[in-house]
Amino acid sequence: ASVQDRTGGVWVMATLFGLYPFLLRLYADGGYQGPAFKAGLRRVCRRLKLTIVKRSEKAKGFVVLPKRWIVERTFAWLNRCRRLAKDWECRSRTARAFLLLASIRLMTRKLCQTTI
Repeated sequence: ASVQDRTGGVWVMATLFGLYPFLLRLYADGGYQGPAFKAGLRRVCRRLKLTIVKRSEKAKGFVVLPKRWIVERTFAWLNRCRRLAKDWECRSRTARAFLLLASIRLMTRKLCQTTI
């Protein structure tokens, strides 16, 4: 809670890039723009390309932002699973296991779906 999102974002990306070195692109909202975040990100993962998804100045009310909607939609799909709707799990290992099971369930349904 005492760390700004920009500083914490660099730490998270350093960890993720170590685990998933094939990541090439990062989409972020306007809170992550600025030279400090870009410099920290460049220092941690050189190949990663940062794209800031901005809201149009002309837009009024709710507007779907490109790429950002994918994340929100995925969270909504995962929250349909009763076990993931609330934070029931005490251990992060168990929560991760249920998240993987829910993701497998979603992908299996998508792969088995037939369209006419």
